[in-house]
Amino acid sequence: MTTLLETERLVLRRFGTDDLDELAALHGDPEVMRYIDTGRPQPREVVAAEVLPAILRGYRELPEGMGTFAVVGKGDGAFLGWVALRPADSVGLAAGSTELGYRFRPAAWGRGYATEAARAVVGYAFDSGTTEAVVATTMAVNAGSRRVMVKTGLRHVRTFHEEWPDHIEGAEHGDVEYLVTRREWEAQRPTDGRW
Repeated sequence: MTTLLETERLVLRRFGTDDLDELAALHGDPEVMRYIDTGRPQPREVVAAEVLPAILRGYRELPEGMGTFAVVGKGDGAFLGWVALRPADSVGLAAGSTELGYRFRPAAWGRGYATEAARAVVGYAFDSGTTEAVVATTMAVNAGSRRVMVKTGLRHVRTFHEEWPDHIEGAEHGDVEYLVTRREWEAQRPTDGRW
């Protein structure tokens, strides 16, 4: 598998077809999917027929360094989740920016893995010159995801309301957008370049 980045505890690498079981388990977990899309888990057959092929296609079609990357433990190679950088296409985000996304197994929550992976890809995006700003969005009630955005260095820029075809509990509170510009990122970076 092609490695994009390594951090102190993590390896961020491309997905392969042999990652279907792990990806299907992640997308099939009700806790993981609670605030995403329809709020319901995705069946394995949808992950196999649509999700994984779209991830693999992204490596061919997106600019270098963009896509969805498996996050695994550096020591044991255990699958923890994924982190993504892609042209912004989530509902409510302006086209032309770079969007940060992530999903992690509940067993990995609260250990700083999402923040560590997100910081790595945001830093990569700025260091490689592929973007001037990184944005992320989630439901306003998704406190865990919002904490990751703040710890990654993004700031809340707005709360907005969209019409969704499927109601998810908490949707009445809207969605939030977070952002960090290249200038803001550089001002936050420790002098030794490490987070």
